[in-house]
Amino acid sequence: MAKAILGIKRGMTQVFDDQGNIVPVTVIESQPSVVVQKKTVETDGYLALQLGFGEVKERRVNRPQRGHFARARVTPRRWLREVRVESVADVNVGDEIGVDIFAAGEEVVVTGVSKGKGFQGVVKRYHFRGGPASHGSMVHRKPQSAGATDAARIFKGTKRPGQMGHERVTVKGLRVVRVDRERNLLLIRGAVPGPDGNLVMVRGE
Repeated sequence: MAKAILGIKRGMTQVFDDQGNIVPVTVIESQPSVVVQKKTVETDGYLALQLGFGEVKERRVNRPQRGHFARARVTPRRWLREVRVESVADVNVGDEIGVDIFAAGEEVVVTGVSKGKGFQGVVKRYHFRGGPASHGSMVHRKPQSAGATDAARIFKGTKRPGQMGHERVTVKGLRVVRVDRERNLLLIRGAVPGPDGNLVMVRGE
């Protein structure tokens, strides 16, 4: 079975470990993810499982997706995500994967979309020091030189003001603190990318 599930970040809280120490955790709610499609080397060139997550009304699913779910004989799901696996032999379309595939103390990798912060300058976006703050400098938070002047263009990769955040982020080395099978909750030590209510993928190390 694939060691991966989809879930919704519900926020952060704290719990106590066996020694009585406070442990900050992120709560992830994960109703069972269903296997919608198996991808094989013969048909697709690689091995992967397509997971469906989240309930959605059938009228909100377009006709190609409706046929895709009907072929798999599963009810329509709001999100579809792929996860690479080493083998798909022991998995069948329609199988459900829940939080019970993880155990307390296990290390996991969490992928999500970070919080969007809009258009930001270089001081906030790249932690530039900034110019002199005294009276008359007029370059307090400006990016200063843009690079070479004879090229008549800005080179790719130059640190400039622009859109900050709202990008795919993967955090490794997180650890499962508690698994609540009855309420389909995963408690993971540390911070998980994205705002509350954001879709995340949790995979085994």
